[in-house]
Amino acid sequence: MHFTKYQCMTDIETSEIANLIFNKIHSSKEELKRLYDGSKDEIGFFFIDDLLPEDLALKLNDIFPKEEDMRCLKSLREYKFISAQMNKHTSLLEKVLYAFQDERIISEISKITDIKNLYADPCLYAGGLSMMRKDNFLKPHLDNSHDANRARWRVLNLLYYVSPDWKLENGGNLEIWPNGTGGKQITIESKFNRLAVMATHDHSWHSVSKVVVNKSRKCISNYYFSDYPLKDNDKFHVTTFRGRPNEFITNLILKSDSKLRMLVRRIFKNGIRKNPHIYKKDN
Repeated sequence: MHFTKYQCMTDIETSEIANLIFNKIHSSKEELKRLYDGSKDEIGFFFIDDLLPEDLALKLNDIFPKEEDMRCLKSLREYKFISAQMNKHTSLLEKVLYAFQDERIISEISKITDIKNLYADPCLYAGGLSMMRKDNFLKPHLDNSHDANRARWRVLNLLYYVSPDWKLENGGNLEIWPNGTGGKQITIESKFNRLAVMATHDHSWHSVSKVVVNKSRKCISNYYFSDYPLKDNDKFHVTTFRGRPNEFITNLILKSDSKLRMLVRRIFKNGIRKNPHIYKKDN
């Protein structure tokens, strides 16, 4: 069997992967800035295709954990599989994930978005790996406004997709709602080897459409944080869900759910229990 360079390279270093990502972003910086600037008054976003060499991206798909090795989240809000415990999986996945935390990449994205004081999150709070299969979904929502310790503001969401031959009609695509959940959404296809970056703030409603095929949409995700919120009127909030425009009853239930969880956080600043979705390293 023939293996290309990255398909057989298990000892590639994180810094080498970061070089590949940085060079790709840097070479497209002007176009990415144009995309972001054109959308930042509502929900800023940009995306870049062919981020990594194809054989390396294919390798990531091949070694992605199976659903039985991930945590299943299933409720009215969402249905998906996640993992932040990277030492349970093939090391190449962890290397790629942390390559996005390279200071050169953070600095380059800071220049594209004009967001100062950007920081990655080594603990992978709400980041890491996610997978969606048939009938999985993520309802319209606002991401939690802060990091795990409520010390910094969550400002950017980085989503890198590694499912080959993914098509728009498969579902499982990122949707952003610049005019709120009662308006029309913009769909960003979860295309193979695509990096999508979107701003997170008090009005950055987004969702993932239901997967309608017997395939898995696989994603490697990071969040960037800042000392300051993106919008002057941003306030602390928990992850806040809503129904889709035609889901009246679901919307009422999810509104009540969000209000209850906000009440809990007003009483208990860090919540009743510690969020389990962080990377618990041995040290």
